Amino acid sequence: MGIRVLQGDITTLEVDAVVNAANEYLAHGGGVAAAMVRAGGRVVQEESDAWVREHGKLESGAAAVTTAGAMPAQWIIHVVGPRYREGQDNESLLRSAVVAALRAAADLGAEAVALPAISAGIFGYPVDEATAVIANAARRWLRGRDLEVILVGYDEATTRHFRTAVG
Repeated sequence: MGIRVLQGDITTLEVDAVVNAANEYLAHGGGVAAAMVRAGGRVVQEESDAWVREHGKLESGAAAVTTAGAMPAQWIIHVVGPRYREGQDNESLLRSAVVAALRAAADLGAEAVALPAISAGIFGYPVDEATAVIANAARRWLRGRDLEVILVGYDEATTRHFRTAVG
């Protein structure tokens, strides 16, 4: 189905799944994660806590799935993007988070999944670089697959970067 870019609040989208830029312990205290708990309700954090108790911390390149609570989406796919650091392969780490999210969406049978600018918030990844990596990873992964990917910018600048990256 392809990729499209949208500006708005990811928690309000009527899609099958939304992707959460999470930390390893699925402690949703800030950014997109906190917004998802506010919108979805306490059940989002409760299910996240239960996931960590059962599986341990969420590793980079893996995904955890919970329900979306009161949000219009059915599921939240939690992935851990990199904390941006000089000297580490930030791009590969971010790409693996995107692929994990898309793979989880496909495994769930989702037809549409929405992704934010993973790692571009409190994890410090420069937004122009993060949006390019996310868009390119999604484009590569989608080849031959039937899934709609919506790249969601919360603000105008992030949306503009996603649009540039998508072309």
